[in-house]
Amino acid sequence: MVDQFIDKTFKRTNTFFAEYGAVHVEMANPVCNRLREKIIHTGRDINSGHKVHSKGTYVCMEGPSFSTRAESLMHKSWGGDLIGMTAMPEARLCREAQMCYSLIALVSDYDCWMPHTPGTDKKVLLKEIIANMNIACNNCVSLIESVLSSDHVLNDHNCIHCRKSLELAVWTDKDVISKEQEEKMKVLFE
Repeated sequence: MVDQFIDKTFKRTNTFFAEYGAVHVEMANPVCNRLREKIIHTGRDINSGHKVHSKGTYVCMEGPSFSTRAESLMHKSWGGDLIGMTAMPEARLCREAQMCYSLIALVSDYDCWMPHTPGTDKKVLLKEIIANMNIACNNCVSLIESVLSSDHVLNDHNCIHCRKSLELAVWTDKDVISKEQEEKMKVLFE
């Protein structure tokens, strides 16, 4: 269960407010801790033999190529626990949309900081990664089904951290924002 991100993306649109004005949502805690805790609790209640890690820092890189070993070691030294090419800007956009957001990360293999056993056939490694991903996907589906069938409140309108994230985020004077932009972005403020 990811609780932090390091965003290394640079090609993606990372805000809904590019034409609106200065809007700076607080991202110190980029996921909804309330929702994350509910998923962790449910995951630990499932007796399926899979482990739920309660926190982790996700390094989101621009794909499609993988990291070099130097980059992989750097990400590890930064405190990155996971690396992938998704999750950003999604986490930031969810905060801008005042949505409760949490990420269940699926692990398929070690990044290239850990060398493979010399002489291991690359096709064997790929089969292992795909098998790990299939197991992780099945566990994740089971977890999501359990969360959705639980009594947990998943979308709490009183979640101050997420559902009120725009209250202090708009720094542009309201008088400068056009009526057209205000109308276009209205849905995010509801």
